[in-house]
Amino acid sequence: MTPFDFKGKTALVTGASMGIGEAFARELSRRGATLILVARSEAKLAALASELGEAHVIAADLAAPGAAQRLLDAVTARGLEVDVLVNNAGFGVYGAFDELSLATQREQIDLNVGALVELTHVFMPMIERRKGGVIQVASMAAFQPIPYFAVYAATKAFVVSFSAALWGEYRPRGVRVLALCPGATETPFFQRSGDVPGASRRARPEDVVSAGLAAFVAGRATVAHGAANKAAAFLSRFLSREFTAKAMAHFGKPKAPALPSAAGRAA
Repeated sequence: MTPFDFKGKTALVTGASMGIGEAFARELSRRGATLILVARSEAKLAALASELGEAHVIAADLAAPGAAQRLLDAVTARGLEVDVLVNNAGFGVYGAFDELSLATQREQIDLNVGALVELTHVFMPMIERRKGGVIQVASMAAFQPIPYFAVYAATKAFVVSFSAALWGEYRPRGVRVLALCPGATETPFFQRSGDVPGASRRARPEDVVSAGLAAFVAGRATVAHGAANKAAAFLSRFLSREFTAKAMAHFGKPKAPALPSAAGRAA
């Protein structure tokens, strides 16, 4: 694909108020992009925008029905066109399937899958016209079934498959589509997800973003951050789902299933 320079481009980042989304905003600003920052917390976005300079703030709950179209309308009303869409907003909840409320699990699907698909759909004509691209923030959880993290892992598996399919469709049309798969990262994600086993060692969000942007520029379909995660993603192809599910169920069984706090959603 042709070289891609973020300078002078407009990037829309969802879940931009914290964590990986905030790191994307800072790095894209450093690379000369105009930013559209989207999250539920207008105050946090405004503080970040004032620090970065060339940034527009749109507060939105992306899990709400019709949110994607309303966001597109708000962007066009400001006379803006999006070159790069970073679908980062999402959350996960760790615990036994029957212990977690249906409403919470459905909200994961609505945000991690529904909002991501709708945002990609409504912005893609604009992105294709401008020969830009989409970065979908998935997860290493996408590569295996994870008992006690069942819905979250399933939503991220959808994101990887969906993104790779779009990469195949849109690459000949000059549009990049990347699924970025970080492992455990030092963000407020775990304030809501709960104490997920094996997530004590966490990457810096800035390093995750650097890996994602490098893969995006290179025109890749999927990238896992970190050597260990890349190896794990490769090895997952050779293990049966039954073996993996048994191992993960043994390793990840909660000591005392309970609903985590409502804090920490990057939306």
